[in-house]
Amino acid sequence: MYPAGFKGAARPLTDIDVARVGRVIGVGEDEIRAVIEVETSAGGFDREGRPKMLFEPHVFYRELGQGSKRTVAEAQGLAYPKWRAGAYPADSYPRLATAIRIDAAAALKSASWGLGQIMGFNHKAAGYASAGDMVAAFCEREVAGLEAMVSFISSEALDDDLRRHDWSGFARGYNGAGYAANGYHTRLEAAYKRWQAIPDTLAPVYPKIGLGSRNAAVRAAQERLLLLGVDPNGVDGIFGQATYKAVIAFQKSRGLVADGIIGPKTWAALNA
Repeated sequence: MYPAGFKGAARPLTDIDVARVGRVIGVGEDEIRAVIEVETSAGGFDREGRPKMLFEPHVFYRELGQGSKRTVAEAQGLAYPKWRAGAYPADSYPRLATAIRIDAAAALKSASWGLGQIMGFNHKAAGYASAGDMVAAFCEREVAGLEAMVSFISSEALDDDLRRHDWSGFARGYNGAGYAANGYHTRLEAAYKRWQAIPDTLAPVYPKIGLGSRNAAVRAAQERLLLLGVDPNGVDGIFGQATYKAVIAFQKSRGLVADGIIGPKTWAALNA
């Protein structure tokens, strides 16, 4: 269950998370950054450390179905049959709290959540058994929202659109049939172009390294291994046999492919 007040650890997203999660569907940092920017430009948490959330009364109407609960919700302005432009308060949480008192499960399904603004009713496509489980994860870690976003993209077969930079196709599937009216496709394209002009985080700081590598990245990896209780036999910036064996041991402990090479997934585990 989600924490009281929807306030959990609220651990922020790291740069390496963006690269790591993007590679799951074969896209780079720029594509992922573009989607994040358009969906939640200032991150996945609000000023109070809660997951960003937008409650949708027209969805609550549908989720409640026929009956007394819908009647109560309609009387309080929490449910109506069709979407209404401009009918959103600056903070949706008070609305959500009232909706939860009517039907908690339906209320959680009727809001968009976190970094990717995933609708609660899409929890299965996002990789969660229930909307409550998804929201609870989003309260703890911003990267959970990113991972859910990528799971949803893959589940809805939108990953190919993203790889091809078919912004209209992607926006249609991600934001709905009315995407053009809100300019989602043009905003995505513009955001992608902006991020293309910015050097990727992963490439210069976390390059792929293995036996024979000698650089600052090796030293950084050795420091992390030592901190995590796997001794590479010193921190000297040289990827020798001792470091190789330490990397193998670390990868096995984290369920990674034990190849002795530090690539994106191993870097992500080292920096978790």
